[in-house]
Amino acid sequence: MPICYIFASGEYGEEWPDLQEGDLCIAADGGYAQMQRHGVNPDLVVGDFDSLGYVPPHPHIVRHPADKDDTDTALALSEGWNRGYRNFHIYGSLGGRLDHTLANVQLLCGLTEQGGQGMLIGPGMTVTAVHNGTLELEGEAGRTLSMFCWGEPAQGVILEGLKYPLQGATMTAQVPLGVSNEFLGGPARITVQQGTLVVMRVEKA
Repeated sequence: MPICYIFASGEYGEEWPDLQEGDLCIAADGGYAQMQRHGVNPDLVVGDFDSLGYVPPHPHIVRHPADKDDTDTALALSEGWNRGYRNFHIYGSLGGRLDHTLANVQLLCGLTEQGGQGMLIGPGMTVTAVHNGTLELEGEAGRTLSMFCWGEPAQGVILEGLKYPLQGATMTAQVPLGVSNEFLGGPARITVQQGTLVVMRVEKA
């Protein structure tokens, strides 16, 4: 499945995507500078450019006013969605300001609940979500994996292949039941019969 890559204005780690034909690359405001540092030219540049400080010399720009309801990352996500993409990897979406990080987690959950797939990628951390279904992830033994309920209670939660399994549990947004679990060395399966879980995988110890 082709991937829409969004490069936001948050913090970046060492990881950089292996872009393939058919993928779409969108720079969201300050993410343009990160792409330039890696010698990658985006297909589209979106934002109000308050973070970047200037309007880049690019043939495909969607400029928005600074006073707006959506974040630049949300606008970039909408551009990708409207172009038919349903799988999104968002770099520079973690770290930095906590309010922007939480906003990106909201976007991730909204995307997942609409039937899309998403991943937030930052220094030492990858965040995804699962809604009314099953998510399978790989991780070496001892690697940390945390899960948090987002919104209404997540019901029928099953955790397999993890140090602390669950079977038919209910997780709520008020109790951090899923924090600091660990991979056992094989695939981990996270199932939610009803509701949404945010899943955070620590990439570095």
